[in-house]
Amino acid sequence: MGKSTLERKFSHPCFFLDLRGLPFTKVSLQSHSTDGIMAIISSKKQPQEPGEKPKKQRGVAKKTQKTENVLSPQAGDGERGKPEESIRPHRFADYIGQKDLKDVLEIAIKAAKSRQEVLDHLLLYGPPGLGKTTMAMILASEMDVNYKISSAPALERPRDIMGLLVNLKPGDILFIDEIHRLSRMTEEILYPAMEDYRLDITTGKGPSARMRSIPLAKFTLVGATTRVGALTSPLRDRFGLVQKLRFYEVDELGKIILRTAQLLKTPLSEHGATEIARRSRGTPRIANRLLKRVRDYAEVKASGEINQDVAAEALQLFQVDPCGLDWTDRKMLGAIIEQFNGGPVGLETIAAATGEDTQTIEEVYEPYLMQIGYLTRTPRGRIATTAAYQHLGFKPPNEQMSLL
Repeated sequence: MGKSTLERKFSHPCFFLDLRGLPFTKVSLQSHSTDGIMAIISSKKQPQEPGEKPKKQRGVAKKTQKTENVLSPQAGDGERGKPEESIRPHRFADYIGQKDLKDVLEIAIKAAKSRQEVLDHLLLYGPPGLGKTTMAMILASEMDVNYKISSAPALERPRDIMGLLVNLKPGDILFIDEIHRLSRMTEEILYPAMEDYRLDITTGKGPSARMRSIPLAKFTLVGATTRVGALTSPLRDRFGLVQKLRFYEVDELGKIILRTAQLLKTPLSEHGATEIARRSRGTPRIANRLLKRVRDYAEVKASGEINQDVAAEALQLFQVDPCGLDWTDRKMLGAIIEQFNGGPVGLETIAAATGEDTQTIEEVYEPYLMQIGYLTRTPRGRIATTAAYQHLGFKPPNEQMSLL
């Protein structure tokens, strides 16, 4: 028999391994010039010898655990999915707050049912954590239809939105969160779908290209956004109802916290619920999150029942003061008052003094401080108000500086 191709190529004696019984993996050939031995090495991870210490992999960074920001209105990883849906209300009777919005939607639902039509397209806008997703689920329950939930970043390609639209049944509700982030192509597909309930697709290329229209079931699109001004006019004008969600009052948040505590089977007094509601920044998501943290504290440090004193001690441990300010809020206001005499001071200077980036200060911390009247934004810079001086225990200046 003639020599194989590999034997003819190398004149040195070689050792060959029979690879027929091994799984097919990437194989590398290494030739050693000193002893003329060529080894066939598999890239598959070899089993570890008994008693051998595991080798450390180079270039693998250790994962650092992120600290939870209990006052962030954005939904965390643990606040999505079935555990969070268990505490969401499913009917308007269980939904607390937003009375004006509920009245408008109840009229629209009754009118659509009386005419046996689908509900008109609805756009909900407002700060995060106020219940836009919950409202879409309630609409589906009140209309006795199914709903599908998606987000604009997940609908990047046209086929993604096409698959959702084609599978909708008559009367279904399609909820798209952060709808202002839709791509231009996806938005163009929604125009005929919202107006005429049809899907326009192009088949073929060049001269043989043909336009086809696929009829869709009549559905209701519910869009949610925190930046209604970022929506294009053609998309915004196609919504029949445009409604804003407002912040909640302390008594409304107290009722929400009591309801959540009952669902979580956590003993909670009314005064304890009010104490948590005062520090929740008018946002139900923050209120429910603080309740869970206080529940953990009560089970470990107290008898398990949450009263006003236990709630205050727990929230003090998490550095949330009675006005809903955290450590970073107080640090920023303190820097403006102590280092810059209350302002005016520029955004870049505040970022350098506090160690935070300018975008985080402008988008996360400043809005709430301005809403409660602790900070004002002027062309010359940021200024701490008299209320901020009093809250932090500083003596207010005798004469207020001009805002111009």
